[in-house]
Amino acid sequence: MGFFDKIFGKKEKQSLDEGLQKTKENFLTKVSKAIAGKSTVDEEVLDDLEEALVSADVGIETTVQIIERIEKRVARDKYLDSKELNSILQQEIEETLVDAPSANSYDFHTDLPSKPYVILVVGVNGVGKTTTIGKLAYNFKKAGKSVLLGAADTFRAAAVDQLTIWSERADVPIIKQAMGSDPAAVAFDTVQSAVSRQADVVLIDTAGRLHNKIHLMDELSKIRRVIQKVIPEAPHEVLLVLDGSTGQNALEQAKHFTAATDVTAMAITKLDGTAKGGVVLAIANQFKIPVKFIGVGEKMEDLLVFDKHEFVDSLFSLEKEK
Repeated sequence: MGFFDKIFGKKEKQSLDEGLQKTKENFLTKVSKAIAGKSTVDEEVLDDLEEALVSADVGIETTVQIIERIEKRVARDKYLDSKELNSILQQEIEETLVDAPSANSYDFHTDLPSKPYVILVVGVNGVGKTTTIGKLAYNFKKAGKSVLLGAADTFRAAAVDQLTIWSERADVPIIKQAMGSDPAAVAFDTVQSAVSRQADVVLIDTAGRLHNKIHLMDELSKIRRVIQKVIPEAPHEVLLVLDGSTGQNALEQAKHFTAATDVTAMAITKLDGTAKGGVVLAIANQFKIPVKFIGVGEKMEDLLVFDKHEFVDSLFSLEKEK
């Protein structure tokens, strides 16, 4: 039994299938048109497939890599029909997705690599960052872990209030200060409190501004430094939250944040409301950073631990709604 076999049950699979419905309809329709009625995989089929992948928000760079690998297999195997191409496409898409390093492989139920395990959450305003933190807190607590939130986004008027509401929904404590306070001071108080409370997981929210990359870098570096005064190896994870419904714009955000700080994992939100879920492939492949969580609905349980095999399987298994 593999690691993710233990966490991806029928309920999670159903949530994933339903959450990706719009993406699947968009993706499979375009791919099917590219290979429909073709008996062999020739240059025309590959050109059509390339166009289908790009238009499904898989991204040019990732698409080119996938097509080049398929071309090599076609040249090696000499003859492939469209049915074989479908299977090969699934395999090559799965290959583009990056696995989390074994040291950072965990789900809500497994033992975490460190205690307290400090997750610094970054991302622009409006991508679902605060909601993701709330859902993470809920799911970790539901799995029996003690969780502490830190409201270090002290610049946005509603940020502290929103995180407080989520802390109440998830029934977990929160460390906060007045709006305009030093974010690093909030982060310091949070990890200090986490150590004294012997918390399992610490989730620290940060400001989501992109207008000044240097300022963002300085701010995140300061937060990291003060956290390390309490826990030298923290943060153990820097989780970048991206809105999957924005398609290629999410790639631009990833460029800014990966340039500003050492992002170690990603969470892609709002996949249930978009046909642009192919951007997950582009983001994971281009930045070589594992996607750790995906949001496929509004319910607390609709934040899933990402499993690349199950994701690709869902992408290719369109269930027609009656």
